[in-house]
Amino acid sequence: MDRELFEQRKQTLLELMGDKIYVPMKLKELSMLLQVPREERNQLLEVLDALVQEGKVELSKRGKYRLAEETILTGTYVGTSRGYGFVEIPGRPEDLFIPEPYTGGAFHRDTVQAALLPGNTGRRPEGRIVRVLERGIRELVCTFEKNRSYGFALPDNPRFSRDIFIPLEKSKGAVDGHKVLVEITDYGSKNKSPEGQVKEIIGHRNDPGTDILSIACAYELPAEFPERVLNQAERNSRPVSEADCQGRLDLREVVMVTIDGEDAKDLDDAVSLTREGDLWRLGVHIADVSNYVQEGSALDREALKRGTSVYLVDRVIPMLPHTLSNGICSLNQGEDRLALSCLMDIDDKGNIVGHQIAETVIRVDCRMTYTGVNEILTGQEGEAAKAWEAFAPMLLQMNEVAGLLRKKRKARGSIDFDFPESKITLDENGRPTDIRPYERNAATKLIEDFMLAANETVAEDYFWQELPFVYRTHEKPDPDKIRDLQAFIGNFGYHMRRTGEEVHPKELQKLLASIEDSPEEAMISRMTLRSMKRACYSTQCSGHFGLAASYYCHFTSPIRRYPDLQIHRIIKDNLRGRMNEERISHYQGILDGVAKQSSDMERRADEAERETEKMKKAEYMRQKIGRVYDGVISGLTAWGLYVELPNTVEGLVHVSNLTDDRYYYDEEKHEMTGAGTGRTFCLGQRVRVRVLDADKESRTVDFAIVYKGGDEDGQGIREADSQ
Repeated sequence: MDRELFEQRKQTLLELMGDKIYVPMKLKELSMLLQVPREERNQLLEVLDALVQEGKVELSKRGKYRLAEETILTGTYVGTSRGYGFVEIPGRPEDLFIPEPYTGGAFHRDTVQAALLPGNTGRRPEGRIVRVLERGIRELVCTFEKNRSYGFALPDNPRFSRDIFIPLEKSKGAVDGHKVLVEITDYGSKNKSPEGQVKEIIGHRNDPGTDILSIACAYELPAEFPERVLNQAERNSRPVSEADCQGRLDLREVVMVTIDGEDAKDLDDAVSLTREGDLWRLGVHIADVSNYVQEGSALDREALKRGTSVYLVDRVIPMLPHTLSNGICSLNQGEDRLALSCLMDIDDKGNIVGHQIAETVIRVDCRMTYTGVNEILTGQEGEAAKAWEAFAPMLLQMNEVAGLLRKKRKARGSIDFDFPESKITLDENGRPTDIRPYERNAATKLIEDFMLAANETVAEDYFWQELPFVYRTHEKPDPDKIRDLQAFIGNFGYHMRRTGEEVHPKELQKLLASIEDSPEEAMISRMTLRSMKRACYSTQCSGHFGLAASYYCHFTSPIRRYPDLQIHRIIKDNLRGRMNEERISHYQGILDGVAKQSSDMERRADEAERETEKMKKAEYMRQKIGRVYDGVISGLTAWGLYVELPNTVEGLVHVSNLTDDRYYYDEEKHEMTGAGTGRTFCLGQRVRVRVLDADKESRTVDFAIVYKGGDEDGQGIREADSQ
């Protein structure tokens, strides 16, 4: 049904229910009254569902429809381990706070209807859950506890705050300590526990790898590929033939290299550089994955379902089977490979003055590593410098061109978040033995610069061709987050300028430049990143705030990101002259769904990766209970303050562990102050902490402030004890 007719039917139903003689009716009764044929009853249900979602109509427990008696808002419930929760409502900037007595039996991720509580004068509006429309979680990863005649499953997800009763006949023989996947069969009530059945035993919590598997299972990350997909990948992994090369630009004589991490096996990008007259000719060559993953095939459907490869602490869950990602789609040294190349002409000021996007056949001359290339770029005389001596002049020229591109981006305001991520080292049993910052180097920056240039070039090209496309977009930050950031950096003596409620990316760039090589660089960089909105995929080219780019897309990693694979198909259809009205209409019909699925799966992957890191960090800090470290306050809440150590571990100093004084959190000033002592804690403040506890299951670390000689601020930041 078209949009206009849909809206007309909504209005008809609202007028009917607003009539004084109307009495609440069920779907069947409304159908009879409105003389809706049985075969069109689903269309009536769609209209009613839309009115319920909008909060204009409510559905009684007996399934009868009537006009909503109060302001009803529909959204997703976000539970907490403390019993209260929030409702995220599309289109509203603020969540609705739901106090514990008013959760109405809702669980984390349920779709709910909530009513505003009267007389609410706080900063955040409060409400109560009036109805659960749809359950969001049907399966949970839990730890099983067995009693004589029954069992209980304790959810790993702290947001699901109730244990699940498991009859022994539905436990699949699980014993104490087993990690299990539980299917919820009854959500219970206020006085009755939820009930479920064990669907799968993942392993015992003490077995190596079970902890990571449990998180993968909780996020529904697929462990294996269906047999049909594996078979198709095997059939498609044929060697490159001369017939495959026909019609392609032959670049096999062009010197090119791959530069990746030492352990990388899926090498999907190669780079080349030549000097042609007054210009540099930079080539970014990307594996032509679309040649082996046909649209609509079992491989393609599985790749779209996964959306992205997921990089957990101890394993990778790939988007494509290894037969492809580590085989024919990997740009291995000395082997012919099909590629999609972006060839850019760059002048000596870093301007991209011309480009060509082409289907190519390539042959990589050398497989290099970030560590080895960094040795060459920084003038070290290691083994890599000797082994790759013949490529050194090209690599040094590449570094020069990368510098030109970086300078150009910096001039327009692009933000470079140059802070270390966590590098967690595990032993053979999966136990963490070391955690330290993982630093970028000259080689990683060089590749980043080249990939950014290719992504921007491709996005701008296809924007001006006005063809259906998938862009990578990044909106301006929320003003409240920027105000919080201003308060945070003010504690270090730094400032930034805003125009009204907005900040230009150049101001954030200046901030990051001013903190370079300072002790607080990593902390402020991370807090600045947290103040940004999430980037996502979209069919609309609205620009990328962080890069200060008007046009941006993801073109360079089709092995591990589905949007890149989708973009390659569009480019190839266009290059081959197949982008007719039918294909344009086809892409217009699917790309919004591709963008949403890819954004959702990226978020799922990010959360799973973050949870595995938090778990291993807590397990590591469990070995350090009682030790003292220096850190910086990275967050403040009513229940305490968060402190981050130089090795990237973050923990909570609960308000009860500060002192015997009563502390109050001032949300406006971003400060926590003791009522008796007047002692104040604020964002960015340097403190010394002792490790009180660390819990692997809840993925939390607890600290206490160490007061030394009356100096509550500690003695500055030093590297965390790594013994």
